[in-house]
Amino acid sequence: MKIALIAPTYLPARRANTIQVMKMAQAFVALGHEIVVLVPGRGDPVPSWDELSHHYGLRQRFEIEWLPVHPRFRSYDYGISAVRRAYAWGADLIYTRLPQAAALASFWGIATIYEIHDAPLGSLAPLLFSRFLKGSGARGLVVITAALSEALIPKFSPPKSLPVVIAPDGVDLARYKDLPAPAEARQQIAAQLPHYPATQFTVGYTGHLYPGRGADLIIEIAAQLPDVHFLLVGGEPNDVERTRTAAHSRELENLTLTGFIPNADLPRYQAACDMLLMPYQRQVSASSGGDIARYLSPMKLFEYLACGRAILSSDLPVLQEVLNQQNAVLLPADDPVAWVAAIRELQANPERRAALAAQAQIGAQQYTWEARASKILELIDITDRGR
Repeated sequence: MKIALIAPTYLPARRANTIQVMKMAQAFVALGHEIVVLVPGRGDPVPSWDELSHHYGLRQRFEIEWLPVHPRFRSYDYGISAVRRAYAWGADLIYTRLPQAAALASFWGIATIYEIHDAPLGSLAPLLFSRFLKGSGARGLVVITAALSEALIPKFSPPKSLPVVIAPDGVDLARYKDLPAPAEARQQIAAQLPHYPATQFTVGYTGHLYPGRGADLIIEIAAQLPDVHFLLVGGEPNDVERTRTAAHSRELENLTLTGFIPNADLPRYQAACDMLLMPYQRQVSASSGGDIARYLSPMKLFEYLACGRAILSSDLPVLQEVLNQQNAVLLPADDPVAWVAAIRELQANPERRAALAAQAQIGAQQYTWEARASKILELIDITDRGR
């Protein structure tokens, strides 16, 4: 098929939604489909494929087009131009996370799959969502967690003929094959990190440092475990500086903040850790500022599974759609004492760490981007279905 992916924001960017769009595009290509990714332009020079592939950790090449957009129109002009471009290109299917594009394409009768990661909020988002559901072009709704599906279905009542697919985020397993052991990986990344103690037992976190992601909890844990090093990978500059200031105020010397690391390099930084943390709090900020704690499906979760390291995670109900006591240690989000005790127990028990890691890697096999894309296209009939 010819599939047009309409990106929700400009590229390259550090937002998880852009990583997810690019990974899905690569997965569709791997399945044999012809792809174009439509992106809002910013007036900047168009990045090269080499730059994009390193930024997003891509192995398959596909077509990308930048379309004019004016910030003043809040993506409505871009949604219109993207749907028109997809139609002119001859797309058999539009796949998008942009609500304006999903609503318009469905209204115009163009076969459309809409992927949604949070409940529509505000005055316009619910209207756009309802417009998509009622349009003749709607071919399927993709939600990232069962919790989100359970919240949406009773409230919006999608047509019974419209498939609703629960598809968590995924991982590129090829990039996690044959990773070095923690000590070797630490030696490899030490050249990029001045004063990094490559020989020290390391607990890691990768991802953004927005409120609710657990940076404050990690600082509290680090203060109680001076002989353990904490490696925090990622974050926007302001969030990195805020976290660094908080660590300095506690006079911590056992914490390293790297700032942004391109997705292509991320597996090696994760491999440098003896265990990986996912300390989400009861409220979790998205890049837009909203609370996504009830519905999140973080990409780091599936990367952690594939990495082959013990995982310590907050026991949020939505995370337990994937995690359990066999593949992770689940802990109260707001109890640093419990986290310290769990880290100490695993530090002293390499056999337990290895067992958790092995079970996690087994689970990762079902969460590849290709499997996700295949599931979506298999379960959603994109033919006219008698309409």
